[in-house]
Amino acid sequence: MLSRVAVVVLDRVAMFEFGTVCEVFGLDRTDAGVPALDFRVCGPEPGVPLRTNVPGVTLTPGHGVDGLTGADLVILTATTIRAHYPPEVVDAVRAAAASGATVLTVCSGTFLAGAAGLLDGRRCTTHWMHADELARAFPETTVDPDVLFVDEGKLVTSAGTAAGIDACLHLVRRELGSDVANTVARRMVTPPQRDGGQRQYIERPVLDHASDGSGLAALLDWLGEHLDSPHSVDSLASRAAMSPRTFARRFAAETGTTPGKWLATQRVLRAQELLERTDLPVEEIAHRCGFGSAALLRHHFQRARGVAPADYRRRFGAAAGAVGTV
Repeated sequence: MLSRVAVVVLDRVAMFEFGTVCEVFGLDRTDAGVPALDFRVCGPEPGVPLRTNVPGVTLTPGHGVDGLTGADLVILTATTIRAHYPPEVVDAVRAAAASGATVLTVCSGTFLAGAAGLLDGRRCTTHWMHADELARAFPETTVDPDVLFVDEGKLVTSAGTAAGIDACLHLVRRELGSDVANTVARRMVTPPQRDGGQRQYIERPVLDHASDGSGLAALLDWLGEHLDSPHSVDSLASRAAMSPRTFARRFAAETGTTPGKWLATQRVLRAQELLERTDLPVEEIAHRCGFGSAALLRHHFQRARGVAPADYRRRFGAAAGAVGTV
């Protein structure tokens, strides 16, 4: 269970990315049913102001690196990329990870994770502008420059700026459930879920299809109501009155992902909701979401959420004694 969060800040900390972390994890929203978190801002020296990327603005951490001790989640927020990071900070991050803490990086914070040896043998991401530099600095990792975030279990890395919001909400959903994530997102007036596999840069803004009748909005609304039916690029292109090639290109431009990935994400979200709110058998949930079988649901759910549907239900199911094994 997520209860203690430590944010590491260094000289030239990026204010937007730091503010994002504070919005998701640092504000008291217990009045809305969000669990209270022990939120610590940690720097090389407690009480010593740090410069930010905004001229004339400083940030003073309340804790030193000892604040990482016992944290469930350690967040490495964006700062100036450097060849060498403070040794005491690197050691503290490495020790926290070794003690079982999940590490989340936002934008260039991935470089600090690399300095602590946390990227080796793992897939990760960062802001697309820094992806080549990250790959050169840490050749033992696989850098994906296109995605919004990468969940490797105990390591979650995110791309620049707004992608940090997606990664933070993804972690809240993973650790505290979709109700809590949706509540936080609603307070932030932001979509509660974007698939981490979406591209960092898309040709057009992602549509608010619930209120925009242009482009593929009507089709996306219709798909959301018919997730239980089989769909193909050809059938969807026909419904949109386009050729399959034009449809696939337009879909990627408007959503940032492929039709197959979009459908898989929406189906996992629907399954998640049913697991939390009902005691329907897992096989029935699979059919209602369009997976066809419990085995296929398990495959997609495990890949997206890191846990099996039954384990997720045990953690977040609202119904007492909810049943259903997988």
